[in-house]
Amino acid sequence: MSPKLVNIGFGNSVVSRRVVAIISPNAAPMKRLRDEARDEKRLIDATQGRRTRSVLITDSNHVILSAIQSETIAQRFSPEGSLSKEAIED
Repeated sequence: MSPKLVNIGFGNSVVSRRVVAIISPNAAPMKRLRDEARDEKRLIDATQGRRTRSVLITDSNHVILSAIQSETIAQRFSPEGSLSKEAIED
């Protein structure tokens, strides 16, 4: 079975089973996480120069920045693409 790729914006994709978390970038701990990942060469910037709207954490401890909203990416991970906002927030 081939891995499922999920579009995270601007033609960039991630392997769905490798993503551990999709997080909003606004909190101070997320900014520290991003800075630590950059220092340790684990940061992947997929924003194409746009504002970061979500941070994806992988099982290999890489941090991926995306310009797509966290809720939108989470919906793309669901099998039928129909997760409700309430299901995402639970």
